[in-house]
Amino acid sequence: MQSATPEAVDLSQESEATMASYGVGKHPTDEYGRNCLIARRLVERGVRFIQLYSGGGHLEETWDAHAGIESNHGQHAPEVDQPIAALLTDLEQRGLLDDTLVVWGGEFGRMPFSEGKDAPGRNHNPYGFSMWMAGGGVKGGMNYGSTDELGFEAVENKVHLHDLHATILHLMGLDHELLTWFHQGRDESLTDVGGRVIRDILA
Repeated sequence: MQSATPEAVDLSQESEATMASYGVGKHPTDEYGRNCLIARRLVERGVRFIQLYSGGGHLEETWDAHAGIESNHGQHAPEVDQPIAALLTDLEQRGLLDDTLVVWGGEFGRMPFSEGKDAPGRNHNPYGFSMWMAGGGVKGGMNYGSTDELGFEAVENKVHLHDLHATILHLMGLDHELLTWFHQGRDESLTDVGGRVIRDILA
């Protein structure tokens, strides 16, 4: 890594048009745009797993919108929208998207109501929230599942975390029922004793 990494993260090799497409060099997209562009360069070089974070270490720098969802998401969404679009477009144009699974999400969503009187933020919602995937064997341009009329709880085509893991493993060519390891007297699985592949979203 010491010999290969400096070249892989050297963005001076990229064209001005590519840098601009990711929003590098302008506010508010510069930081996340650089990260997305480095991710594409790592994919080109055969790196098999890449994780990007959006938001800093302090509460006010993250997507954790307890204090005010409009101001919080109004700050963070513009930081990531252009770089994400550029990454997907770039991967597709280079013939890399079919073999690269992009997963965008967090561990929960936000409640559809405020935290209380004079509290414009929203608390965590583990009952119904959205994630998206692109490339890597997933159908494009479709929705799967829906919440109730309030956006509080998933009611149609519910996807458990174990289902998501099973589907990702399937797209990587791994059977979640066979991928086990012996631990404390039983075969353990990444999907515990559940998990089903969501075949309706597969290309």
